[in-house]
Order: sequence, then C-alpha cells, then structure tokens
Amino acid sequence: MQLVLVGIQGAGKSTQGNLLSEKYKIPYLSSGHVFREMAKEKTPLGRFLKETLNAGYLVPDDKTVDIVMEYLSKPEYKNGFILDGFPRTVPQAEAFQKFTKGEEITILIDVSDREALWRISGRVSDREDETLQAIRKRIDLFHEKTSQVLDYYAKRKHLASVDGEKSVEEVFAQIIEKIKQISSKN
Repeated sequence: MQLVLVGIQGAGKSTQGNLLSEKYKIPYLSSGHVFREMAKEKTPLGRFLKETLNAGYLVPDDKTVDIVMEYLSKPEYKNGFILDGFPRTVPQAEAFQKFTKGEEITILIDVSDREALWRISGRVSDREDETLQAIRKRIDLFHEKTSQVLDYYAKRKHLASVDGEKSVEEVFAQIIEKIKQISSKN
C-alpha cells in the first residue's frame, strides 16, 4: 500500500500516519520531519532548508522530489509506506506518480483553518518553523498550491476526504473505510 495523507498543518496527519503505520505494518514518512532534521545540519542545503521552513515557504519542487524519492528508494519502503507532506504541488504529484506507478491512495484530512490554528496554538512546540506568521503562510500556500494537487488526484479517482474535525478514533475509522473503498475499485 502506498498511502498519501494530505491536509493543512494541524490537520492530524502525523497522528493518523502513526496509527495507520501500526495497523498496516508499513513505515510512516513525514517530509516535514525529514526537512527539519536536514535543516539542523551545518551544510548549504541544511541552511537553505532552515531559512525556507522558518519563513513558512515550500521547499522548491526539484529539491523536494529529490529528497523524498531518495528516502522512498530505501529498502524499508519497498513494501509500502504512509507519506505525509508530499506531494504539495502538481509537478511533485506527477513525479511521484511515475515512482508509484499510479497505485497510491490519497486521503485528505479536512479541517478548517480556524481548527488547525487552534490545534497548533494548543500544542507545546520548540520548532522554529511554528511561528504564527510561518503557519499562516503555509496554510495560505496549502490553499493556493495543494488544492491543485487535490484536483489532480480527484481526476484520477485516487482521492478520498475525511472529516478531520472528528475525534482521533473517528477520523482513523473514516480513513480505514476510505482505503477499503478505493482498494476495492482497483
């Protein structure tokens, strides 16, 4: 199974990704986590990623695709994966489709901007990229760029949406049901 979780920051992708990883016994990979770890490195790429993330911008497509594809080519991902935070643009989705051979399932965890901001403000974080300005910028970019990715997946009938404002357990149950529905069509 190749599962992609999509949603604005604070939608619960990480929570659901970890639960799904446990259920399906496949690894969970957050591109944001990968980028934040790389941003700690004292390299030109690390400094670039740190500045980009702290400003709330998206990492450019070419760098994002290279980094994520390098991770997904590791042996632990060959039997499937749960991916969070990628693809965020149509060019990324097109590059990803070549890698997955069109077999990925995409789940939108749909929450309002207000709900996402409320959740983020309520959690304890020492992340430099979680300033209010950076979070708002990422939410705006989600609506501007990632909504086009959702259209891309909807046309391919590989997209399902769940109500992310329900309880963790209810969202998880919705995702499992959507996976079953999409899998049965293939």
